[in-house]
Amino acid sequence: MKVVKAMNFLKKEKQQSKSRVIQVCVSNIIPNPQQPRHSFDPESLLSLSQSIKHNGILQPLTVREMENGVFELVAGERRLRAAIMAGYTMVPCIAVMLDDTQSAVMSLLENLQREDLNFFDEAIGIAKLIERWGMTQEEIALKLGKGQSTVANKLRLLRISHSQRTKIIELGLTERHARALLRLNEDQRNEALMIIEKQGLNVEETDKLVDAMLFPQTSIAGRRSLTVIKDVRIFFNTINNAIDVMKRSGIDAVAQRQEYDDYYEYTVKIPKTQKSVEKLA
Repeated sequence: MKVVKAMNFLKKEKQQSKSRVIQVCVSNIIPNPQQPRHSFDPESLLSLSQSIKHNGILQPLTVREMENGVFELVAGERRLRAAIMAGYTMVPCIAVMLDDTQSAVMSLLENLQREDLNFFDEAIGIAKLIERWGMTQEEIALKLGKGQSTVANKLRLLRISHSQRTKIIELGLTERHARALLRLNEDQRNEALMIIEKQGLNVEETDKLVDAMLFPQTSIAGRRSLTVIKDVRIFFNTINNAIDVMKRSGIDAVAQRQEYDDYYEYTVKIPKTQKSVEKLA
């Protein structure tokens, strides 16, 4: 109920505050302690800074007034940083009246709705909404326009240690890489990350690496043979299906498979005289 009221208040407050744009000195703005973003891409900030130099700040920051003329940032830290880089001393802001809970929820939700938030920061933000402010996965999914399973999968990413998260972001790996690595324990993940970095593995290759590491093989050759077995089963099924189709058509086809150390051997026998043909004749 507390969160629902906060959400309703935020909608009403944002509607009422559109005309309350004020100019605030950047030195009087303090960061929001609930900010989910922990990293800012330098190139992206530089690009935004150059845009602000030429076009100004098109979307005001959102702040709430504290004491002694100090304002706490609710949303817009990238814009604030870029504006400071561009030499701005004053920035346009929308001042809203929010308590601590409302400010935290609004800041987290606005940041989570931005596509440039990395997937670990996004997961941390979602976890904060649940742990500190009592929101459910269903409520968060609804606010973010995502499925509940998507929210649950993002939360699972927090099982990866902080140092490993940092490494994954540094290597420019994707959320799909991270989800694949979740199948491993911490020591295995460290080993996998070294291999991924050295060989520059994509998602599909990372999945295969994880599969190989999960099987207790004593040699790389053993891991490769296991992968081959998984692949050739597709061909085994194809042959078996073809034999079944011929049998249903009245052709007495027979397939025999022999397994040797280095290869498989399939023998397929198709009779020249077909019962179905003879019956029709």
